[in-house]
Amino acid sequence: MYSLTQHKYTPIFHYQVCKIRPLLHPSRVYCSITTTTTTTTIISKPRTNDKSLVIEPRLIPEPLTVVTTGNHRPMINDQSLQSTWSHRAWVAAGCTTLLISLGESIKGAMDLNIWIEPILASWVGYILADLGSGVYHWAIDNYGDDSTPIVGAQIEAFQGHHKWPWTITRRQFANNLHALARAVTFTVLPIALVCHDPIVQGFVGVFSGCIMFSQQFHAWAHGTKSRLPPLVVALQEAGMLVSRLQHAAHHRPPYNNNYCIVSGVWNEFLDKHKVFEAMEMVLYFKTGVRPRSWSEPASEWIEEIETPSQIQAQ
Repeated sequence: MYSLTQHKYTPIFHYQVCKIRPLLHPSRVYCSITTTTTTTTIISKPRTNDKSLVIEPRLIPEPLTVVTTGNHRPMINDQSLQSTWSHRAWVAAGCTTLLISLGESIKGAMDLNIWIEPILASWVGYILADLGSGVYHWAIDNYGDDSTPIVGAQIEAFQGHHKWPWTITRRQFANNLHALARAVTFTVLPIALVCHDPIVQGFVGVFSGCIMFSQQFHAWAHGTKSRLPPLVVALQEAGMLVSRLQHAAHHRPPYNNNYCIVSGVWNEFLDKHKVFEAMEMVLYFKTGVRPRSWSEPASEWIEEIETPSQIQAQ
């Protein structure tokens, strides 16, 4: 009975001691209680955090969200490849401008009864348009980025094109041409309205027309023979438009040749005589800027092959 009584009242006695003499064992009381609670908390929290850390790696493809919209992998029916009414309006304006320029050339040739000079001027415009497309293509492939004023979006688009070249065949007509059509409208329309010389208009009309439609010629160079119109295939094989075989060399390492995309007539000369390499050296010694073609191809230049589902959707 004594032992039972002692056992019954021991907790009360211990409580009183702690209360009366709090300085004797304050740490012992708090350690025993706090340790139990803290230990439970410490053990449970890491387990919770561990579970969250296991989930977080799913968000690791963060760099893909940092890449701007021009460099994301286009999907089937991607809206960025569709034409808008704004795109169509600019293409219509560009085509109208070309018709005005060529109309002025034909009208002037009829009034003055001269035909050889306007035709020769038109031929020169066609030849120089191919050269111009190559120089511009070389420049935006090798210099600048998406933050470059005015042409930053085109630089970004061309870099994305190297990674997913097949997307240009999915891009709708007006979507593909609207940027060049806008440039043609602003530059050629004033000339067409002010100048009435048939020779000048013959050159300007054909040169600007080839530049404006160069992106369509480019798209055809990425097409398959069986899917292209027979006339386009015939023009490619005749050398009037850049061929599929010639342009395919531009999309193989080291990505520093065959830049011209109108007829490709300048490609062999420019590559054989290393014209662009000489221009790169001049720019490097003048500005210290290295072109991209001097470096190993980065990931954004390595082509991603079209998936079977994307091929079937064509």
